[in-house]
Amino acid sequence: MTASRKLVIVESPAKAHTIEKFLGRGYKVEASQGHVRDLPKSRIGISPEDDFRMDYITIHGKGDLLARLRKEAKGAKDIYLATDPDREGEAISWHLAQALKLDPTQVKRVEFHEITKKAVTEAVKTPRTIDMDLVDAQQARRALDRLVGYKISPLLWAKVRKGLSAGRVQSVATRMIVDREDEIASFIPEEYWDVYADISVACEGGRAVPLRAKLSQLDGRRAEIASAEAALGAQRQIEGAELKVKSVRTRERLKHPAPPFTTSTLQQEASRKLNFTIAKTMQVVQGLYEGVDLGKEGTQGLVSYIRTDSVRVSDEALSAAREAILGQYGEDYLPEKPNVYKGRTTAQDAHEAIRPTQSSRTPDSVRQYLSNDQYKLYRLIYSRFLASQMADARYDTVTLEVEGGKALLRYYGEHKTFAGFTVVYEESSDEADEKVDSKLPRCEAGSPVQLKSVSSEQHFTQPPARYTEASLVKELEERGIGRPSTYAPTVSTIIARGYVSREKKRLYPTELGRTVTGLMVDYFDQIVDTEFTARMESELDSVEEGSKRWREVLSEFYPEFEKKLERAEQDIEKIVIEDEKSDVICDQCGATMVYKNGRFGRFLACPNFPACRNTQPILTYIGVKCPQCGGELLEKTSKKNRRFYGCERYPECDFVSWEMPVSKPCPECGSYMTVKRRKNDALLLCSNEACRHREPYEEAEGENE
Repeated sequence: MTASRKLVIVESPAKAHTIEKFLGRGYKVEASQGHVRDLPKSRIGISPEDDFRMDYITIHGKGDLLARLRKEAKGAKDIYLATDPDREGEAISWHLAQALKLDPTQVKRVEFHEITKKAVTEAVKTPRTIDMDLVDAQQARRALDRLVGYKISPLLWAKVRKGLSAGRVQSVATRMIVDREDEIASFIPEEYWDVYADISVACEGGRAVPLRAKLSQLDGRRAEIASAEAALGAQRQIEGAELKVKSVRTRERLKHPAPPFTTSTLQQEASRKLNFTIAKTMQVVQGLYEGVDLGKEGTQGLVSYIRTDSVRVSDEALSAAREAILGQYGEDYLPEKPNVYKGRTTAQDAHEAIRPTQSSRTPDSVRQYLSNDQYKLYRLIYSRFLASQMADARYDTVTLEVEGGKALLRYYGEHKTFAGFTVVYEESSDEADEKVDSKLPRCEAGSPVQLKSVSSEQHFTQPPARYTEASLVKELEERGIGRPSTYAPTVSTIIARGYVSREKKRLYPTELGRTVTGLMVDYFDQIVDTEFTARMESELDSVEEGSKRWREVLSEFYPEFEKKLERAEQDIEKIVIEDEKSDVICDQCGATMVYKNGRFGRFLACPNFPACRNTQPILTYIGVKCPQCGGELLEKTSKKNRRFYGCERYPECDFVSWEMPVSKPCPECGSYMTVKRRKNDALLLCSNEACRHREPYEEAEGENE
């Protein structure tokens, strides 16, 4: 590098390529490919007795990269460290300065929250020094996680099973799932009944309007009906009474748009609307953030920084959004002033909310450059952001109370009069929406009511729902446990370790998860205490704010933890956990196979290992008949972890397809058709080489999971 050129170091090679184009000839952009230094894997690397000294070493395989960076740095006029704008990124910049033997006070630290030419060039114009409070906050987190993980995990290996681990956040998350399952198991359903009256109300113009009203009060008190006999008694009271309208209340209800996405809310909504796992959401959105090749525009980051707990939006982005709303939907959909949202009290608010980098760049305008998953997620982010700055939806509502004897019935109806933000986006919910009648009867108090029929419905109270990935992340965030960057790896870890299984989107604790959680509760109650974990997150925030030293946080935590560790090592005896049995017989030795967890998820294994090493994948049927023999087709995984489809009758039937077959035959030749996925869409393609008929294919949301 010539001395006149400037060196910029980022984390990702994809970002390096994009940013070098933005900055031009005077700059050389290199990638650190994440951390370059870390604590050693072979030992704990922290010395509590020496004021928690951290023994950092060069990460294996990064030696050549660092040598190249040192060479580039030696000839550079200026060095800019442009790692991610968070604690982790700040720490990577500090480690780079240490590894390259740069003066941390002289290094130019730059940060940008979106990868666009304007954001990058402006950031380079306003560098700062490395923020050691951010670095120390990350060091404190790293040290806490290392102490917990490297001290408790070997104990679990020795007492329970090899390959286990514990962690500040993952152990709490597992406990939450175990506790929820215990709540469900101990739940005792209670019977209750709803009573309804189908009525006809005389309204304006003498028109009779049919309505269904629900019993709300009986004998002057809230109607709480717990048996069929009580429901029948209530029905008889209504049948024997003279009904009339007691009151009519009309009003306008406003529905406000949801704020733009944070990391957590994006993960939740992508799970609900797109059926994406948390890990998949972060993988796809990372690509949108780092940049997509948009043809003549070149590579551009489509969304702002993706690890954030803030709902704040810059004035410039607000202005652009309002301009887009005005152009696309008109004045009626634009509020007088920008909508401002209040974030959580525990939010760090270090970055903006997740938003498109340009509101003029609509999802359809870039669809040709995106994969299916990228398009779906970008559309979700874009729609949510635009909707967040649109006018409220408006509804006319009516609440009608009908009295008869000692019974009071209530009817509620609403009708949307102005769509507002709902023309673009409506937030999903984990709860089923209750249907609301759209009739708005115009009548007055005293209007006569004719009873048509009375009915009752039996219900039982329901236990709390099992967590999904989305609802678990929501609960972790609400309790102040973990931070945006930790949610995805936490969920992935507890599933990969076999503590939790995921079935039809719901999370269930395994026997192993229960055993490890029981040990943690008995011997390391603080580690799995939600309030303690939330307080530790606040302590780390205090370090970031400069109000507390990072070593002080560790010195308050470690002595008590060390005592508990010593007691656990002495008191815990060896625990044997039986493998979960399947109903599959080993075709080599006749034993009943058991479920095991591996790198690529659960599989079947012979319990007679090592004498019998037979393993089998867990069968996943796709609901399509084999074109050759009529058997059922299975989704399978090759040795190189590539998905394919084969017949359940293998090896008698050798049918195999790399593309997923469907039940629909080709309309031209009758051969079976397969789903052919391309970059931007999918189509149905005839398997007959001589025909190759094709037609559009609308896959279900989240089908290509």
